[in-house]
Amino acid sequence: MSASSLPPLKQVRHGLRRTTETLATELALARPGNDMPAWTAVEWQLATAAAVAHGISPLLCRFSTWQHPAWRRFLVEQRQHVALRHERIASLLARIHEGAQALGIPLVALKGAALHALGLYAPGDRPMADVDLLVEDRHADATAALLVSLGYTEAFAQWKHRVFKPQDGRAVATLGEHSDTPINIELHTRVHERLPVSTVDITAQVWPHDAQPGLNAYPGMGALMAHLLLHAAGNLCGRSLRLIHLNDIALLATRMRHEDWAVLWAAQTPWWAYPPLRLVARYYRDAVPAPVLARLRTDCPVVLRTAMRTRRITDVSCSNLWLHALPGVEWSRTPGEAARLLGQRLRPTKEAIEERADMVRTQVWLQGQDWVTQGHRRRLLTWLTRPIPRMDTLYVVRKALEHVAA
Repeated sequence: MSASSLPPLKQVRHGLRRTTETLATELALARPGNDMPAWTAVEWQLATAAAVAHGISPLLCRFSTWQHPAWRRFLVEQRQHVALRHERIASLLARIHEGAQALGIPLVALKGAALHALGLYAPGDRPMADVDLLVEDRHADATAALLVSLGYTEAFAQWKHRVFKPQDGRAVATLGEHSDTPINIELHTRVHERLPVSTVDITAQVWPHDAQPGLNAYPGMGALMAHLLLHAAGNLCGRSLRLIHLNDIALLATRMRHEDWAVLWAAQTPWWAYPPLRLVARYYRDAVPAPVLARLRTDCPVVLRTAMRTRRITDVSCSNLWLHALPGVEWSRTPGEAARLLGQRLRPTKEAIEERADMVRTQVWLQGQDWVTQGHRRRLLTWLTRPIPRMDTLYVVRKALEHVAA
């Protein structure tokens, strides 16, 4: 589909905002009987794109009762694909566990795998784009060799993790989840995020004190919550938060006790935890204890917590169509951090250039896009003359329009 086949970008922008906020409310209420929205045909297509981008299609299949035929059919298909893919992921995790046990390597299965292990999601509820593993530095190369023995190859490495892909895997260019999509593995030796240029590291809170060879759980729900919040903070900072992230946090929050929440303050002041929890509280009204939110608010820098007063999921996700020149600048805690962020935008580091090249090479939604392959100066000049839409958003919008047409 060519760019000219898209609706006007102003219409896409407005439709994404309207549908995303409606879906957020529908998911947070999680009960049948809500009135079906009076959307236009294009808005139903954009709602499909938003559901995919935010990873919530299979959950909506369970909780939404809207009887729009194409909508229901798509949600059912998505849930079936996610359930089949979950079986493949469970099998892969079992093989990794067995191999790590034999080699004496302790690992931690992170985020989605941990949420499933706690029973917060049933198979088919939650998409998992990849498998995240945490390993100590001293075992990183041995773990990489284990993954290679399981049919994987290292695709690239960046500051945050090493990415492994199936040797015979091929990307499936389709809308949303597909059972045949290759299962990538991200191998971490640290649990950390750049917010926006300074690094917050919570590895010590996440690593189990009595880790055994094979796959291990987090030390407790507080450690898992700390990781979910830091991961969400990183995505907030980059304006790539997803509704499934908020749903993860809300579900876990309802199971936590006072001592679980106290883990957030065990090693450092969690100044970064307030923004994602503030968003959770906006949509999931009873999920976050008021005293926890109040205490985290005092830990949060004034500029950041002020910025969060009116922010909604659309403002900090791919549902916000336009790229921003300085995403995450409000997360700078000092003028020096803001200046460093500006400097990196004007003159990217070698690491940033290499990371961008890896993304262009490996991400389906960036293939054939002239904008991402232009030189940095030319992109800056374009940015100054006109608004630039997000390539990931346009990709899923195009796929949604093609899917409905088919």
